[in-house]
Amino acid sequence: MTSDDAAQRPDGGYETALGSTSVGAARGWCRQVLVVAETEYRLAVRGRWALAMTAIFATFSLGLATFSGASVAPEGFDRTVASLAVIAVYLVPLVALAFGYDAVVGREESGWLQALFALPVDRSRIVVGTVLGRVVVFASAVVIGFGITGGLLLLEFGLDGFDTYVGFLLATVALGVAFLAFGILLSTLAREKTHALGLSLLLWAWFVLVHDLLALGVLSAFDLPDAAVSALLVANPTGVYRALVLGALGAGGDAGFAAVLASAGLSGSVLVAALAAWIAGPIAAAAICIRRRRV
Repeated sequence: MTSDDAAQRPDGGYETALGSTSVGAARGWCRQVLVVAETEYRLAVRGRWALAMTAIFATFSLGLATFSGASVAPEGFDRTVASLAVIAVYLVPLVALAFGYDAVVGREESGWLQALFALPVDRSRIVVGTVLGRVVVFASAVVIGFGITGGLLLLEFGLDGFDTYVGFLLATVALGVAFLAFGILLSTLAREKTHALGLSLLLWAWFVLVHDLLALGVLSAFDLPDAAVSALLVANPTGVYRALVLGALGAGGDAGFAAVLASAGLSGSVLVAALAAWIAGPIAAAAICIRRRRV
């Protein structure tokens, strides 16, 4: 190693120029992502998104917990979680898409995106920072909104069964982040906010309403192998969510399309990996698409 290939550290050791450059690039990447994330977080909080989403989740969860009829733990605790999961399948994706559909196209219309593109910042970092900032806001709203109900259940039922509620919270956050990522992806593709909103509503209708009906029809009409049944299940993030939450409660048979979980033979780790893929996929696609976007 020559003097050109190495640099002396303050502690007397040496580091290669390549290693120093890699570390510096990684730090620069993280710094830029965090700056964008902090900006998105501040704008979301200032725009009352955090307060609105928290209020929505708290209102629905408290209403369901009040009228769920649960009275005896841990069965009552589980019934409440099952009721919350059923409404969360419809509510959480809709709120997440509403929160994410204007993340890019809305910033473009306001002129903020053009200012960012003029800076020496990789466009993919803008997407990652945008996702990170909004994920923090959304996850906080889910945890606080549904957590208020969880606190009341904890006071009523004690710790017995509370781990089920924690699992429900984590799965709900993951489901919302997946649809938030979808919303940001659509925002990178659309040229106007109205187009992004329309695409978001179509996406919500497909995954929440249409897909399960079609899948159930196919399962009823044909005797499919287990691999095909598993593929139908993981092809929908809401189906994976139902399988995770309601399957953990032993309620798969009452969960619509999630009833195929028992015959599909999918483990919890496979379902978690599938939900993680539904999060990572749209983010990666958005990072690619924004590089080709013209402003």
